[in-house]
Parts: sequence; C-alpha cells; structure tokens
Amino acid sequence: MQCQCSKTQSDLSLLEPVLANYAAVKGSLITILQQAQEIYGYLPMDVIYHIAEKTGTTPARVLGVATFYTQFRFQPVGKYLIMLCDGTACHVNGSARIAAAVQEYLGVENGGTTADGLFSFSIVACLGCCSLSPVMMINEDTYGSLTPAKVLDILKEIQAKEAAQ
Repeated sequence: MQCQCSKTQSDLSLLEPVLANYAAVKGSLITILQQAQEIYGYLPMDVIYHIAEKTGTTPARVLGVATFYTQFRFQPVGKYLIMLCDGTACHVNGSARIAAAVQEYLGVENGGTTADGLFSFSIVACLGCCSLSPVMMINEDTYGSLTPAKVLDILKEIQAKEAAQ
C-alpha cells in the first residue's frame, strides 16, 4: 500500500504566519504544533510533513514529538470535546461509572467521535480539579461532583441547545 501522507489536503497557507515566526527558532516545535492544532483543530499528516520541511527536520521527529504529548490530536474532534478525568481522586470516586454512562448514551468509545460529529470523548490522566472529583471538561467548561445521571443531563442539555439552533 502506498502512503498518501504527503498529499496536500489542508490549506497550508494558514500555517505560514506561524512558520514565519518560529520555523528558524530552536526549540519551537511544540509551539508550532500547538498553533497548527489551533488552526486545523487537529494535526493532519500533510501538516506534519509541511512543518518538518519548513523546520528542516524529519517527519518522524515532528510526529515523535507530537505523539509524545497527549495534548495533540491526529483526528478531527467533535464540536464538543469531553475530557473525563481518571486521576486517582476521580477514579476512586467513580469516573468509570461516568465513562460508562457517556459511552452508552453517546455510543462512542474513548478516543472516538459521535457519527454526527457533535461529541468527542476522551479519558485523560488528570484535569487538576481533584476537589471536584469525579470531574470532566467539555471544551472550556468544567463539571464536577458528577454522577451518571448528572452527566446525562449535561449531555441532553447540550443536544437540546444544538437542536434549537
């Protein structure tokens, strides 16, 4: 099977201002990747190859850095990114029940996106909100002291808001 990775599908011109500022700056690869993800919503492979070319490194090195950090995504995410904490406090306080409720209700596994593209679900190591455990974030909003019923209410509220638009 031939690799289709180098074919351009993304509008690479959107990344040019970032590369103009950082491509020649030693140690700026993470910043470039962060800004690329901000632009595209994730890191498409053609963007990885473009960054490698413009920074004078290899695609393997760029991909190696990007895969090391959990903040980087390689698939498009839904409009609402659900990040459920499974750190020690959240785990002890029932994050597995919360995960099961989300997965059953949305029909999506950890790392997946709903068929309608509305929700992506990701279990993360820690959100740093231990006093709110179990806790999740949906985009920039934090929800704590969760129960399966509370999570379903939150998801239904978002769906109702989207249906009304």
